[in-house]
Amino acid sequence: MVCAIPRGQVSTYGAVARAAGLPGRARQAGFALRVAPRDLHLPWHRVVGAGGHIAFPSASRAHREQTRRLRAEGVAVSGGRVPVSALTDLEQL
Repeated sequence: MVCAIPRGQVSTYGAVARAAGLPGRARQAGFALRVAPRDLHLPWHRVVGAGGHIAFPSASRAHREQTRRLRAEGVAVSGGRVPVSALTDLEQL
């Protein structure tokens, strides 16, 4: 489901879980991304927390990397959040 998120768009962990048939399992979606082999090249940076916020601590390297990757795709990031207009509904794809 993560690979279905278009470049320049983001989705939430909850939306990824729902689209995968696992409603209410946002944390499981996050865990799956964390343990997925890097050679899968999943666009992990396109998944954010509820409300569009980056789930990593703001001072972390992962937060900086996700912000950098999202901005490189044209997604605005301000205060650790992406605009609601950048969120995509995976169930409609």
